[in-house]
Amino acid sequence: MSTSPVEAEKAYGGGGSDTTSQKGELFERPKGWRGIYYKPITQVCILGFVCFMCPGMYNALTGLGGGGQVSAVANANASAALYATFAFFAFFSGSAYNVLGPRVTLWCGTWGYTLYISSYLATNIHPGAGDFVVVSGAILGICAALVWTAQGSLMMAYPTEAQKGTFIGVFWAIFNLGGVVGSAVAFGANFNSESNSVGNGTYIGFMILTLIGVVLPVFLVDPYKVVRDDGTRVAPVRHPSWKTEFLSLFVALKADPWILFLFPMFFASNYFYTWQFNDYNAALFNIRARGLNNFVYWTSQIFGSFGIGFFVLDSPRFRRRVRAFLGWGIVVAFVFAVHIWAYFYQKNYTRATTGPDAPKMDFTDPDYPAHVWLMIFYGLLDSMWQTTAYWLMGAMSNDPAKLAVFAGFYKSLQSAGAAGIWRADAVMIPYMNIFISTWVLAAFGMMAAFPMIYLRVKDHTELEDETLLVLFPLTTYTRDRCSS
Repeated sequence: MSTSPVEAEKAYGGGGSDTTSQKGELFERPKGWRGIYYKPITQVCILGFVCFMCPGMYNALTGLGGGGQVSAVANANASAALYATFAFFAFFSGSAYNVLGPRVTLWCGTWGYTLYISSYLATNIHPGAGDFVVVSGAILGICAALVWTAQGSLMMAYPTEAQKGTFIGVFWAIFNLGGVVGSAVAFGANFNSESNSVGNGTYIGFMILTLIGVVLPVFLVDPYKVVRDDGTRVAPVRHPSWKTEFLSLFVALKADPWILFLFPMFFASNYFYTWQFNDYNAALFNIRARGLNNFVYWTSQIFGSFGIGFFVLDSPRFRRRVRAFLGWGIVVAFVFAVHIWAYFYQKNYTRATTGPDAPKMDFTDPDYPAHVWLMIFYGLLDSMWQTTAYWLMGAMSNDPAKLAVFAGFYKSLQSAGAAGIWRADAVMIPYMNIFISTWVLAAFGMMAAFPMIYLRVKDHTELEDETLLVLFPLTTYTRDRCSS
């Protein structure tokens, strides 16, 4: 039997298991296959496969360094354009999500990945089509803002408070399988290549996979039909007016200003990709070694995300506040460990010594094993960083509307940082300057998050933490929709 949004509104008790249990409002899922299909973990897995096919293929392409091209300049400019539009539109994408709903938002966003990858195919066929790559990157920035805001809201809202780290880890594992599969395809297709760039078949394969991702959002169910494992119901997407939803951006900031302490962490969260992919992977290795590095990088992310999510952030042995500090401490330790390690490589090469005509390292070289282990540990750091960031936001609220706004802030600031550093790489800022700025921002981002963890993270989410629900009740949203 289906449930209407209005019925879901009456059933909803604030999103937190404690609050809802106190009201005695517990629900059962449908029986049979629908009961399995409507499980939160099933929906998160479908969401993971959407990102497997689209952002996963983008990651596989980016991880090759230079988008798989000999020259990384066009890729760096396209990435700068992508993250610039991403940064602007992500700030408002939470509002778009709350108006359009998850399926329409994801469907609109996934098309951009197919367009972006097709631009690299066009460049392989017509070398003068570099401007197409840049324009496609700018369009993808808008689309990616929609995809990642919808993903962040659903992934943080579906689990119970005790499951958030595990759900984030499961999503991240499936999503990064896209990077693993994509990089494996690139590695196999270019194993015997001597051109130092990928062939047309690689781009065509990526495009086909992204088109599958465009279709997958239709298989997601409405959030208000999802019942968590503790019997509580997920809040419905509000579908407010645009005016009301834009106001919620300022409401979220004013009512929960502790999110500001996570902004430096958000800003740094994609900043390090430029050095890892263009200034290390593309600078030092030939195309097949780059493909192998890319493969182990995304594979390690699966273990890093699930490891910190399941064994640390959701560990039943500790209270939530203790788990927050443990997760923070592990990420800080990795930030300093991998950057100290990387410094001893970076000090030995410059842009002048690693130009297009310079000899590149192959995976058969004796120095390769030590270098590839750095890529593995960078992959672990990235996955643990992103998982911890999402978990901290999820610890602040269970309300999908509020989490959509937080996810929009996250992706906006993340993209602003990435846009700046990709542009710096395009204009040939020295590798060492980019590396040091990456290290400093990563360390500062984690230190700035500490006051928020200490003063804001509680052992349980209370009703007053559901800011948008309290200040903008569901009835207001329903009325706005009916009158528009």
